[in-house]
Amino acid sequence: MSEKPPFNFDSLTRREHLALLAAGTLTACGGGSGGSSAGPITLPSPTPTATPTTTPTPAPTPTATPAASVHAVAAAKGRRFGSAVAWSSAGADAGSFANPNYAAMLERDCGVLVAENELKWEAIRPSATAYNFSRFDEMLAYAESKSMLMRGHTLFWYVEDRFPNWARGYSATAVPSVTDLVRGHVETVIRRYGNRVYSWDVVNEAIDPATGQLRSNSFSRLAGEDTSLIDLAFRTARAEAPNAQLVYNDYMDWGGGDAPRHRAGVLDLLRGFRARNVPVDALGIQGHIGFYSGQTATQVVDSRRADWIAFLDAVVALGYDLVITELDVNDSGRNGSIAVRDQDTATLVKGYLDIALSYRQCRDVLAWGMSDRYSWLQSFAPRSDGTPQRPCPYDRDFVAKPMRQAIIDAFEASPALTNAT
Repeated sequence: MSEKPPFNFDSLTRREHLALLAAGTLTACGGGSGGSSAGPITLPSPTPTATPTTTPTPAPTPTATPAASVHAVAAAKGRRFGSAVAWSSAGADAGSFANPNYAAMLERDCGVLVAENELKWEAIRPSATAYNFSRFDEMLAYAESKSMLMRGHTLFWYVEDRFPNWARGYSATAVPSVTDLVRGHVETVIRRYGNRVYSWDVVNEAIDPATGQLRSNSFSRLAGEDTSLIDLAFRTARAEAPNAQLVYNDYMDWGGGDAPRHRAGVLDLLRGFRARNVPVDALGIQGHIGFYSGQTATQVVDSRRADWIAFLDAVVALGYDLVITELDVNDSGRNGSIAVRDQDTATLVKGYLDIALSYRQCRDVLAWGMSDRYSWLQSFAPRSDGTPQRPCPYDRDFVAKPMRQAIIDAFEASPALTNAT
């Protein structure tokens, strides 16, 4: 195998990061409150990033403006809707709030935002003793200016390929220790933002889907190949953010292949948290769904319903809430016209969300992007017929699709929640 080229974070989207991981792993996505001894930390003040010298291609103006707000419909049921968003200094063709067309979708339909990449170690941790929060600071300021809530993603992505370069292959002789690194990172990030972030994906993707066992990485090998660093991250997060929602996030699917083994491993991890009194509030379910076996949308939902409900029943029986954190649809395996594909995608999303939102423990649904134009799936799973994937609530021209209405319909059909439920 040829050597990997040097990693360039700015060249990858959040979903392209997962694509690199998925290509190798998928077959079809009360203590610790003390200070860290991680050494001197550099916390620069937010500074604007230079505007690219190239002129971006203007994005088309939306041709349809839906009347209803998805978040308003969700809020009427005591729930929330939002989306991932990326940072960009470009304007007219950026998949971010810097693009007026994209911003219009966010501001119309979203009550919650989550940074696609900009709060990961790769983005904010250039070295063991330095941080750069400038991009996330700007994103959070935007969300607050529009009265949107912000989720934090993620404090500890457990996949070594997603560690920053300096942390991969970390050795026993390196300073600080991995315990100090994890504790110090969680303390530093949460202390910077306080209660401005209401929900944290504390740990992301700790279970190997092929085995159902805990993943191994350079940090875990130094810590004894157990859950000690994961537990530490959650306990430190609770000490620093006593009122925030603390989430374990993973992409276990509702289908076949490795999915049953992956779900079983996640359940074992969740049971272990309870046995060890680790302060985890919710399971984050990424929700990357799709067509992989030639089934229709209705057949997909019907074939997965029983096993998926059994899994969700087991999760909530342990006392966990549910969060749909990264919803989109891979339609590379669905043939037919755009109209047929869009309707099938809407049917699939409605069936998936009807199950999720039947649980009062599921309050939040976040799409992994609002427009097909910027979806990770365009490069990760291109269609054989050469047409673009259509995985998001809006198409590449920012026109609302049946998927958007399916999300509204699912919220409207869900039981109403109160603050006490």
